[in-house]
Amino acid sequence: MTSTRQAPSAPVRVRLDRRATDLPELMDDPDCDLEQLRLTYERFDVVNRLVSGWRRTWRRHVVPLAVEAAGAGRSLRLLDVGSGGGDVPRAFARWAARSGLPVDVTAVDPDARAHAFATGRPTGGVTFRAASSADLVAEGARFDVVTSNHVLHHLDDAGRTAVLADSERLAERLVLHGDLERSRLAYAAWWAGTLPVRRSFLRTDGLRSIRRSWTAAELRGVVPSGWRVERQRPCRLLLVHEVPGGAPC
Repeated sequence: MTSTRQAPSAPVRVRLDRRATDLPELMDDPDCDLEQLRLTYERFDVVNRLVSGWRRTWRRHVVPLAVEAAGAGRSLRLLDVGSGGGDVPRAFARWAARSGLPVDVTAVDPDARAHAFATGRPTGGVTFRAASSADLVAEGARFDVVTSNHVLHHLDDAGRTAVLADSERLAERLVLHGDLERSRLAYAAWWAGTLPVRRSFLRTDGLRSIRRSWTAAELRGVVPSGWRVERQRPCRLLLVHEVPGGAPC
C-alpha cells in the first residue's frame, strides 16, 4: 500500500516556475489505498462544481451544437475521456435534460477502479465504458463533441500527444479538454481551502496536480497546430479544437 505523504507545510516553499512532471499523484498508483481512492472520487463532485467551470463552457460551446443537432432531428453525441468517478459527464446529461436538449453522453476510462466506482451508482443517463480513447478509435467510433476534465496533466508527453490525436479522430465538430493552470494563486488557494480535508487523496493530489499543470504559454507551446488555449477563471485552461469543415449536426 502507498501511504499519503504530508503536503508542504506552507505554499511559499514550493517552486512553481516549472512543471513538476516527476511528481506522481497518489491516485495514479495501482496499489494505492482503495478506500481513500473511493473517498477521493466521491469528493470530486463537489470540487468540480466549484472550480471546473464546465457549466459556462457547456453553455458557450456545447449548447449551440446541441440545438443544431436537435434542429436536424437527432441527438448530439458527446464523449468524455478519462471520466474518473463520472461526475462531469453526469452533469452534462443533467444539464441537457433540464434544457430539453437531446444529448447522448458516453464516458470512458481505462482504469477498472474508476469504472467500478462510476457504475456502482446511478448512471444519470450516461453510458459508461471501461475503455480508452485509443480503443474507440480502433472501433471507428465517432462523436460530435469530445471532452475531458483534469486528464492531460496526468499524462506524459507521449500520452498527451496520443490523446490529442485520438480526440481529433473521434470528434466531428469540437474537442474541449479542461485542465488546471499552474500558478501561485491556485496553489495557495488549494493549500488553504483543503486544510480540513482528511482520509482521501484530494488535498495531496490537488496540490500535485497544480504543480504538474501548465501555464497558458507553456501549453500553447506543446499543442499541435489547430488547437487553441483559452484561459478561464478560476485558474483554469481550456484546450479547444474546432474541426475544420465539420459536418453539420
